[in-house]
Amino acid sequence: MPGGEDTYQSYGIGWANVSNTPFRLYKHWIHEGGISTPFIVHWPAGIHAKNELRHQPAQLPDVMTTFLDVVANVQYPDFYNGNKIKPMEGFSLKPTFENKPPKREVLYWEHEGNKAVRRGKWKLVRKYPGEWELYDMEADRTETNNVVKDHPELARELSELYEQWAERCEVMPWNELQELRKKRREARKNKNK
Repeated sequence: MPGGEDTYQSYGIGWANVSNTPFRLYKHWIHEGGISTPFIVHWPAGIHAKNELRHQPAQLPDVMTTFLDVVANVQYPDFYNGNKIKPMEGFSLKPTFENKPPKREVLYWEHEGNKAVRRGKWKLVRKYPGEWELYDMEADRTETNNVVKDHPELARELSELYEQWAERCEVMPWNELQELRKKRREARKNKNK
């Protein structure tokens, strides 16, 4: 299906799933197929190990925090131009470079209504608009054995952590965001009449 320079073509859902084998799903979702990405670091002055793997989980906000820690060697400010700013969500990856446990205890994700929270080996994930699923990431990183019914209290505890994070970070519920976008489109349409 080639075309001109204005053609957009992708290889479809089936191949997207295959591309992330053995993980489940693909980008857009927050199961491992959508969020698990290798991260390669080369820093001879700060990382003495060579050709070694680390398995500590991290996420994108950790990159800026790491740069501020190890490259700029500065503290993130509490204020800018007299205005209080939100604290960083990331944690420095420096302990990971040294193969130590990360400082972060819990990871959180949200993307277009898809939600997840991971603490230790447990990951609670929800594909919008479905139900929460719970996985033991040490025993089942491919997320094929949903154990939410075996651990309802843990699922409730993790979902509460997620809701606290979502409130603190002002994550807008996906259905509300969709409604807001619809209203904005209608307003623009009416304005252009």
